[in-house]
Amino acid sequence: MKPLLMTSLASLALASCGLSAQAATRAAPTPAEAKAFITKAEADLAKANIYAAKASWVRATYITEDTQWLEAKAGAEQNEMATRLAKQAARYNSVKVDAVTRRKLDLLKRSLVLPAPDRAGAADALATIASRLDSTYSTGKFSYNGKTLTLNDAEDILATSRDPAVTKAVWEGWRTISPPMRKDYAELISMANEGSRSLGYKDTGALWRSGYDMNPDAFAKETDRLWTQVQPFYKNLHCYVRARLNEKYGDLIQPRTGPIRADLLGNMWAQEWGHIYDVVAPKTQASSYNLDHLLVSHGYDPIKMVKTGEGFYSSIGMPPLPQTFWERSQITRPRDREVVCHASAWDLDDRSDIRIKMCTQVGAEDFVTIHHELGHNYYQRAYQDQPFLFKSGANDGFHEAIGDFAALSALTPTYLKQIGLIDTVPGDEEDIPFLLKTAMDKIAFLPFGLLVDKWRWQVFSGEIQPDQYNDAWWALVKQYQGLTPPSARPANAFDPGAKYHVPGNTPYMRYFLARIYQFQFHRAACQQAGWTGPLHRCSIYGNEKIGKKFNTMLEMGQSKPWPDALEAFTGQRQTDASALTDYFKPLDAWLTEQNKGEVCGW
Repeated sequence: MKPLLMTSLASLALASCGLSAQAATRAAPTPAEAKAFITKAEADLAKANIYAAKASWVRATYITEDTQWLEAKAGAEQNEMATRLAKQAARYNSVKVDAVTRRKLDLLKRSLVLPAPDRAGAADALATIASRLDSTYSTGKFSYNGKTLTLNDAEDILATSRDPAVTKAVWEGWRTISPPMRKDYAELISMANEGSRSLGYKDTGALWRSGYDMNPDAFAKETDRLWTQVQPFYKNLHCYVRARLNEKYGDLIQPRTGPIRADLLGNMWAQEWGHIYDVVAPKTQASSYNLDHLLVSHGYDPIKMVKTGEGFYSSIGMPPLPQTFWERSQITRPRDREVVCHASAWDLDDRSDIRIKMCTQVGAEDFVTIHHELGHNYYQRAYQDQPFLFKSGANDGFHEAIGDFAALSALTPTYLKQIGLIDTVPGDEEDIPFLLKTAMDKIAFLPFGLLVDKWRWQVFSGEIQPDQYNDAWWALVKQYQGLTPPSARPANAFDPGAKYHVPGNTPYMRYFLARIYQFQFHRAACQQAGWTGPLHRCSIYGNEKIGKKFNTMLEMGQSKPWPDALEAFTGQRQTDASALTDYFKPLDAWLTEQNKGEVCGW
């Protein structure tokens, strides 16, 4: 984890108008000076990153006023240094340097998530606001039925309750924690935009979009292209789920046409719908096992779940996690203090001090999350020998996709038999239940993964003003997800702030891309393994040959443009969602049959 720094970067030529007349008359810098500058910059940033990472870890695992202050101080110092170095790198825009130095200079100029304005005290102020927003979210609680509920409590209720009055109350209750963030968030946007403009970007959204080895506007069009590949399947799933909800709740709660009521989908943000599988399960086809029940009945606890995740990566030839991982990770929620429970993977020294931070609960959801988070850790360790500015994913979507790729194998009944959770792999008759369960999370997520940053890009550009934050959010939710809130939202609502990545200032398009890349990786791996069966039954568990080739891609880090990394493993140079549609093709055909007579869309 690199606090306040992008985990993926892209090219930008900074405007020369920021240089003074005196600087313009100086002797042109030499290639040797450029190389010396970037060498020192990397050393300084590496040192600052370790300090900031440790301060962030302490705050995330022990939230107090003091730890927030420490994180803000470390983050401000790191941000100030990175901003200063990014501006200094512009001096070498026209210098003819070797390809490695040029890439490092370009990455340095795009390394910030929230660049601070170039004025005294601005870096401190920005870091303080960012830390306060994160902590406000992480310590958020609300009252329901005389009890004080955390987000974990609320998520459990939404996942299990089938009483629409209860889901509505809990859904609305969690969103009472975010209105106080709105003023801070607007101020943070203004400061970050000021900092981005000082680096030559029109706004922070353009800075974020520049991290994909292409023009920012071209990247925005690329996300639209990918959405057109998967949108028809999402609409098919939406149509089927809406009909099942209508059958359960009736027209007054969930009409047969139009948007779906967001609180009925089993997830606080309706980004994944797997928890309501019991409502939408095929009437004539059933699954012979339940992963939640299997984990409990086989005596799994949080540590055993993490050990199992480690075992997957070891089976494809990757070395075991270091002992410090087990000593220093937060695997379960402490009872004696406030912590950030949102799952994350950390690299605290850019070498081997890798950790996860979770509040793990025994169940299928966290079983998958563990495989995902460990993917970050194995990626971090794979590129540890790269220079500092190359210690990141080929792009941030790659970093998210690595663990999800592993989880595609981990979800299969093939893998569950390989690790002894089931005795027999079910036959073809269980394909539709399996694919439907998987799609309820993987496919349902796609529009949400897209809209979070679509909203932020418009916020950063000024197209959405602070008094329009909530209305614009729900307009995009309806446009992309086809959802509606359970009731009219209050005038002071700031519902985007009820999703961690907004107050946590984590770019979100990476998760949309990861949903595409993971299937692209999975199809390539299964083809290389000689798998001839259905793609959704393929597990690469135990295949060291695939693991070796995969790790070769991981070791590249960000040293090459992401198409080079993609080609190294898949043979393709373009992001391609056809692997996802290949994986779910039997389900899409089945959904089309089920939806005959329905008025799909919203």
